[in-house]
Amino acid sequence: MTTPLPEGFVVRLNRNVRVRDGGRTLVGGAPTRVVTLSPTARRLLADRTIRVRDRMSAVLADRLLETGMADPVVAELPGLDASQVTFVVPVRDRPAALDRLLTSIGDRNRVIVVDDCSHDRAAVAEVAAAHRAELVALPVNVGPAAARNEGLRRVTTPFVAFTDSDIVLEPGTVSILLRHFNDSRVAMAAPLVLALPDDRVARRPEGWVGRYEEARSSLALGPDPGTVRPRAPVSWVPSACLVARVDALEDGFSADMRVGEDVDLVWRLVERGWRVRYEPGATVRHEHRTAVSDWLGRKAFYGTGAHLLAQRHGSDVAPAVLAPWSAGFALALLAQRRWSLPVAAVIFAAAAARISAKVEGSDHPVRFASSLTASGAAAAVWQTTGLLLRHWWPLAAVGCVFSRRMRRAVAAAAVLDTVGDYRRTRPRLDPVRFAIARRLDDAAYGYGVWYGAIKGRSPKALLPDIRWTTVGRSGRSASTRTSS
Repeated sequence: MTTPLPEGFVVRLNRNVRVRDGGRTLVGGAPTRVVTLSPTARRLLADRTIRVRDRMSAVLADRLLETGMADPVVAELPGLDASQVTFVVPVRDRPAALDRLLTSIGDRNRVIVVDDCSHDRAAVAEVAAAHRAELVALPVNVGPAAARNEGLRRVTTPFVAFTDSDIVLEPGTVSILLRHFNDSRVAMAAPLVLALPDDRVARRPEGWVGRYEEARSSLALGPDPGTVRPRAPVSWVPSACLVARVDALEDGFSADMRVGEDVDLVWRLVERGWRVRYEPGATVRHEHRTAVSDWLGRKAFYGTGAHLLAQRHGSDVAPAVLAPWSAGFALALLAQRRWSLPVAAVIFAAAAARISAKVEGSDHPVRFASSLTASGAAAAVWQTTGLLLRHWWPLAAVGCVFSRRMRRAVAAAAVLDTVGDYRRTRPRLDPVRFAIARRLDDAAYGYGVWYGAIKGRSPKALLPDIRWTTVGRSGRSASTRTSS
């Protein structure tokens, strides 16, 4: 994992990174930090891009990847041999979907189909045989995580692709993801998951739930590539489709987890020093649930995984991460008293003054600090909105019965959330039905979180993580030294 990036490897600052002070200062990453570049490092960064040519450029590119400030330019990386990938497909029934997936995979790779105790085993076996896939039939149902592990034990190639039976690979998906493995520290890469058109004839899924999922599926993680790790903009990737380095996986998924096993695997890889990449330039199509009862049940099921993850990964699963000042700022606004705005303004000013002392080397430290503080305040408001509408909605609902201020806060949060998401996702759905779907989505997921917390007798998955985070002044070096 310590091998330097190879010569010719190209990285580019992602669109959320701001370049200030004439190119001397970078602001961004996950978590947000300030990086001061030395004159040598500035010369290596041309048009927001670094091409590895020597040790110094390799160190700088690697550091920017590690901080989440830069992403590989996949189109400029060498392709790897796609025949070195074995596909592992866990399945339980759904032979038609399995046939559709195996057709999209083609016949160039070894495919291992793990039948997780289907009710109609003969139908699954017939499809696997038709596509010359190796079939592993399990005598009892063990869940998708353990089923994938059964397939993983039989993989002899350097790479494995885990693919669920309800997806379809787009041409070139695996080849694009493999390019990330030119970085020896990358253990796993995942594509963008889009909706599968109904019956593969209609171009888009029908029904209001289908159109909502098309725009706002839990599996679709956005248009921007990124490093995947706790508290990053992309903090997990779904197991619907994953390409991984076999040597990095060790024992694979946690076999005792039937939900959240993909998040758990990603976070364990990151803890061991590996990188995981999300690459929206590669896409797969997923058969989203569009029946209301199935859809809501799946959202609630996802929510129950929060407790299991909290038991294993602690505060990494917190529904909000706030600095004390930003928590105070949000609470002051939430109080809706006459003193709310003045108190919020004082908190903002104090935070800006504190941050300005950390960035005094900037050309305009006060302006710089004010910008950083404004971003933090906006993030705090947005996270508070999420708490009210998603994770804490049962408490908010009770509060609405007794408090006019709580009703106003929840109404404002719902409008802010709906308008923001509607503008961002641009769904093929009118605003009213989109707003209803958003609230049902949040209610079902929040119900699952509460169910898991109550059943597990632990509130960990419901508690925000409040900690001091400071913007430090980084050192001047070619590789950059950062503080967060």
